[in-house]
Amino acid sequence: MPNTYTQIYVMLVFAVKGHNQLIHDDIEERIHKYISGTVKNFSQKFICINGMPDHVHILFSMAPKNSLSDVVKEIKVSSSKMINEAKMFEGKFHWQTGYGAFSYSRSQLEDVIA
Repeated sequence: MPNTYTQIYVMLVFAVKGHNQLIHDDIEERIHKYISGTVKNFSQKFICINGMPDHVHILFSMAPKNSLSDVVKEIKVSSSKMINEAKMFEGKFHWQTGYGAFSYSRSQLEDVIA
């Protein structure tokens, strides 16, 4: 096969350090837009994002060009930098160290998005 073809759908979940409920409605959209842009800029196909005050869920199609750990690192580092530079919180904002990543088939996407 002369070309590479992949179909890997990943739900990425990570939390605010200490599970502090910091992502309130007034800043949630700005953070989500920034993260979705980071996913797209890192050559991944962004599908959707959602979350709660203490964590985010990001669904994207994983391109084989980068490792999952590199994608996660880029999302977390760049978004925490943006949040801190925008002074959205008193003190320094951090994401937790770990993350969860779960793969889904194309047939499951509607349910995952819902």
